[in-house]
Amino acid sequence: MDYLCRERMSIMEKLGILSDAAKYDVACTSSGVDRKGNGKDMGSALSSGICHSFSADGRCISLLKILMTNECIYDCKYCINRRSNDVPRAAFTPEEICELTIGFYRRNYIEGLFLSSGILGNPDMTMELLYHTLRLLRGRYRFRGYIHVKAIPGADPALIQATGLLADRMSINLELPTAEGLRALAPNKHRKTILAPMRQIQDSISVNQNEIALYRHTPRFVPAGQSTQIIIGATPESDYQILSVAESLYRKFSLKRVFYSAFVRVNEDRALPALAGGPPLLREHRLYQADWLLRYYGFEAGELLNEKKPNFNILLDPKCDWALGHLEQFPVDVQTADYEMILRVPGIGVKSALKIVQARRSARLTFEDLKKIGVVLKRALYFITCSGRQMYPVKLEEDYIIRNLLYEKERLPFEKNQVSYRQLSLFDDCHFEPVQEKEGILWKSIS
Repeated sequence: MDYLCRERMSIMEKLGILSDAAKYDVACTSSGVDRKGNGKDMGSALSSGICHSFSADGRCISLLKILMTNECIYDCKYCINRRSNDVPRAAFTPEEICELTIGFYRRNYIEGLFLSSGILGNPDMTMELLYHTLRLLRGRYRFRGYIHVKAIPGADPALIQATGLLADRMSINLELPTAEGLRALAPNKHRKTILAPMRQIQDSISVNQNEIALYRHTPRFVPAGQSTQIIIGATPESDYQILSVAESLYRKFSLKRVFYSAFVRVNEDRALPALAGGPPLLREHRLYQADWLLRYYGFEAGELLNEKKPNFNILLDPKCDWALGHLEQFPVDVQTADYEMILRVPGIGVKSALKIVQARRSARLTFEDLKKIGVVLKRALYFITCSGRQMYPVKLEEDYIIRNLLYEKERLPFEKNQVSYRQLSLFDDCHFEPVQEKEGILWKSIS
């Protein structure tokens, strides 16, 4: 622990460095776990209870998102915390992280903790510190809120197993889509080392679920599942390659989420792309839309893209783009088509498709009914009929539909001239100074 404390920094100075250093780890997710308060310990977790606060670039920040340390033995070319960078370094002790988490939670600033770390010393040392932090939070501080922690590739499987019994979600960053990309930009990391703990976590979750079925009071292992993150645009892989990798991860490791993070050039290195237009945020957006189609709409990566068409059309969302390439399957009559086909109509979501199937059992649906159900008719009207009738006399022609869809303009989650890559701070609107109290560190407003 002396190594962690070699620089005499205040906890606020550390927080400033290590919360900023964590901003490139994506953690926009619901908790995925229900755990009610028990009247004795602090906190609870609701399955939909995390996402409500967003940073300037659209990221969710209702978790206290910090690094244990930004020290790192690796020299990944894309990482701001790489060994060769001359940046301010800091490290929290497990006790400091616990005090921060409890202090912010009591004031309703956060709903849980997202804890990651650079590699301090070696993977085992880092994973042991993460485990010790969670053990203190759950034990001494009796914290029952949501905790998402990064597992460290290369660490002792016993440490990962012990940490998984204390965390709600664990994640291991795949970093780059292919092994070739890792060799080029992260020479200290290896694909097998990353995938091994993923497999361990998946196997442990499966075994734990079987044990819980037999023994009710069995401790739960990573109840909210595991996730990963892929950097988009740092290496030359196509959207088809990236989506195929994500599809494979979902199938082989039963991941809850694959997060896509647009590459931000924070280092000057000849091996990194120039990105004249800035981070590929629109490309990231399209991949998230396609990922949703894989998980909830029954699509496969090979249906959306292929070797001849390896990248998404940036002007159209992937579902519209697919429909325009398969006009022979349209129009779909909502009164008679099966659920799977209705789900593939642009402008119809999972809930709307289910409501259509339920409502048509007792009545003939009209376009007014579809609007009340929640169908986005400005997209769907080109691809559907109600009992054989169109909403308007429209042509089932690709150029005609594209012109009309582009005229409507898709509502994107950001505007080009308003994009900011600044991480939203817990202290954006006012300044705080630490106040020492018997039960831990508190914060007092000074403006």
